Amino acid sequence: MKKLAPRAIALAIAAVFTVGAGAHAAPTAARAPNPFLSQADAAARAARVSNVDYVLDFTLTGKESFAATTTLSFDLKDTGAPLTIDLDKATIKRLLVNGKEIKPDYNQWFVTIAPHDLAKGRNTVTVDYERLHSTNGEGLHRMVDPVDGRAYTYSHFEPAAAHQMFASFDQPDLKGTYQLNVTAPADWTVVSATRETRIEDAAGARRWIFPKTKKLSAYNFSLHAGPYKMWEDTSGKYPMRLFARQSVAAQIKPAEWFRYTKAGLAFFDQYYGIPYQWEKYDQILVPDFLYGAMENAGAITFAENGFMFKADMTAGQRQTLAMVIMHEMAHQWFGDLVTMKWWNGLWLNESFAEFMGVLGTAEATEFKDAWQAFYSQREAGAYVQDQKSTTHPIEVPVASTQNAFDNIDSITYSKGAATLMQLRHLLGEDVFRKGVHNYLVKYQYRNATLDDFIGTLGQTAHRDLSKWTREWLYQPGVNTIAASYSCQGGKIASFTIDQSATSRFPTLREQRVQVGSFRMNGDQLELVRNVAVTYSGKQTRVKELVGSACPDLVYPNYQNWGFAKVQLDQRSFATARSHLAAVSDPLLRTMLWQSLWDGVRDGKLPLNDFLSVALNNAPQEKDYTLLGDVLGKIAASHEYIGKMGLTGAWAQQTGKALEDMAWNATAAARGDDNFQRRWFGLYVDLAGSKEALTRLASMLDGGTKVEGLDVNQDLRWKIIQQLNRHNWPGSTQLVQAELVRDKSDAGQAAALAATVARPDPATKAEWLAITGDLQTKLPFSKIRTAMGYLFPAEQVDLSEQSAQARLDKLPEMDKSAGPVYMRSYSYSMIPTACTSASVKRLSEAAAKMTALSAGTRRSLIDALEEDQRCVTIKNALTVPKS
Repeated sequence: MKKLAPRAIALAIAAVFTVGAGAHAAPTAARAPNPFLSQADAAARAARVSNVDYVLDFTLTGKESFAATTTLSFDLKDTGAPLTIDLDKATIKRLLVNGKEIKPDYNQWFVTIAPHDLAKGRNTVTVDYERLHSTNGEGLHRMVDPVDGRAYTYSHFEPAAAHQMFASFDQPDLKGTYQLNVTAPADWTVVSATRETRIEDAAGARRWIFPKTKKLSAYNFSLHAGPYKMWEDTSGKYPMRLFARQSVAAQIKPAEWFRYTKAGLAFFDQYYGIPYQWEKYDQILVPDFLYGAMENAGAITFAENGFMFKADMTAGQRQTLAMVIMHEMAHQWFGDLVTMKWWNGLWLNESFAEFMGVLGTAEATEFKDAWQAFYSQREAGAYVQDQKSTTHPIEVPVASTQNAFDNIDSITYSKGAATLMQLRHLLGEDVFRKGVHNYLVKYQYRNATLDDFIGTLGQTAHRDLSKWTREWLYQPGVNTIAASYSCQGGKIASFTIDQSATSRFPTLREQRVQVGSFRMNGDQLELVRNVAVTYSGKQTRVKELVGSACPDLVYPNYQNWGFAKVQLDQRSFATARSHLAAVSDPLLRTMLWQSLWDGVRDGKLPLNDFLSVALNNAPQEKDYTLLGDVLGKIAASHEYIGKMGLTGAWAQQTGKALEDMAWNATAAARGDDNFQRRWFGLYVDLAGSKEALTRLASMLDGGTKVEGLDVNQDLRWKIIQQLNRHNWPGSTQLVQAELVRDKSDAGQAAALAATVARPDPATKAEWLAITGDLQTKLPFSKIRTAMGYLFPAEQVDLSEQSAQARLDKLPEMDKSAGPVYMRSYSYSMIPTACTSASVKRLSEAAAKMTALSAGTRRSLIDALEEDQRCVTIKNALTVPKS
């Protein structure tokens, strides 16, 4: 694929955005017969259609298919061209247009209504149809619980999958109202955007009648039905309910969910200055979910595997729960009440919810360090993403619904959120909040564009934000900032902030940061000066620091106001390496750890030196959130050693030292469940020596115990997976025995993960065939699990046996499988080996495979660059590499 220069990218974005935001010229050709809706076709349809109302009638039985009727009413501006209605892979029983039955012109993706069957003004289309439930997490998904045989259904429509459940105008800028009726088994509960007005008996079933919703985009509507367990809380301003499958209900602590939900609703009511609009607040834990959660209006879905545990949640797990609840709740205003016009606005939808989710968590819950967690868990990933050649502007064109999720990544979420945070610093907190309020009031129940949002903020602040928008939203890449200073007589004589960019993405930006200057005082690093600076261009003088004490450490993005990669000066880097424990501020300590890790990934700090720092400092870490980040970096270092195929003395000694550190810290943390479980989780991840694996095996039968540590079902599976990964004697039998203890779908997934991770060529071959078979009857959730665990880092030799074949098959898979499948396949199955030969193999594939879809090609390039990075880290080691 030809690379566009940054200016060309900006012009292309501007051109496409203009089409999406304003001009609605009819397409020159009929809509292409494929599963996706182009932006041009969507714009043409939106120019003709308005005042949309749906009446939806579903008959659900728990069987593999469902029956439904969609009655779609709308105003039509003209009858000069056919009109398409989206409906995916259904069997149409009857089609009525304005009361007249017609033969469907249907290609399995959309129905085409001829001009002579339409009327200028009000039209009504009724479609009777049947359709299989989805099993890939989109549309109306069905899952049968292996524990009790009960069937559960739920809907998921983002980015554009509503037409997998009902006939619709499946685009965000054709909002409509929805009146829903559902006939379902008598023991089922039905949940949707509104609360049912009545439930009627219906021949052994029950019929649920829901009132008409307020205006919603199709992807924000939802339907969830099954024999769900329900909890209810009416202590707040809005009634709250929580739902989960019967077989997992004992794992749910509803009080924790309701506490954060109630706090969030009060916070957002006050922050936005607009009451919550959807009257009730339902949250549903669902199986096989593709993502973390989804902001369906008034009926939010959450992935079971991210928020459901077989032991009490740790503080870290509760913080994640709080942040995701807040994120999805923020969408109820920003996304549901005011919605993007087209999918190029998805970044703003997600970035804003990410920003507000962290803000709400920090200000309305006990997790006051939420911004620190955001930096280490989210923003740091955006820095990594933004340094890749495949990075992209925050605002990007989206040609069709096929491309809606091509750029949904840490740029979309975390860089966007960090950018909004620094815009808040630039405008001031009160002005920013007032601007958000004005925007929501002006565009409520409507669709809006980036220009609408930025324009409203600019009007509120009385300033022109066009330059800021061009620099931050339409140009890709991350800038690096560094402090440059000289000292005379123990005082700073000159001080500048130097900003740089890469040749590929050369934009230099303006933003406001704080520059912190620190001196060692005994065994503590103390803040001497903190100066707020707005920098721009290559160099910005900071006169306020001249004359202050010559620092031992300078951090030019203190308290993380700005989005920029920080390159520590030589003195500061040395201080960070030697005196991490002397830094009392947990956020600064987090950012210094990140600077050291950046040094590893850039090939400037040998991995062995980083691990020496980790071994000396990690056991002393008393901040729980930061400990999670540090242990994550240690685990990533261990993975790099595995990828490099290092088995010599240094690798063995380092592995043993890391195991001992984690085991000793686990024992030392008795009495603190949060720290103990965090350290033990690392120990299991690191275990590879005979001593460590023997100890883990002994813990399963109670032979070895750690005071205070409960080896719960989740931990048992984690241990069994690690034993299988290293081919521990009897590990296969452990899987079968554990399945007798745990018959849940989570247990089946854990058993599958353990099985495919075994270093057994026959098992690898079997599951390679299954993951490459698009006709398999296995649910997609199992395929995703198998792909994710098939080739652990240290099993390079086994991966290499099929590497070339997997790579050769990539174009065929990309052509045949859909975007949902390929997002998992291309992430997990493209082979890397941390060798020059592997890099060459991927380079040749990238040069040859230019016709891949945008998402798959991007995964290929990313794999190539990560393989190159691994080789760089390997070459930077200052120890024998055998």
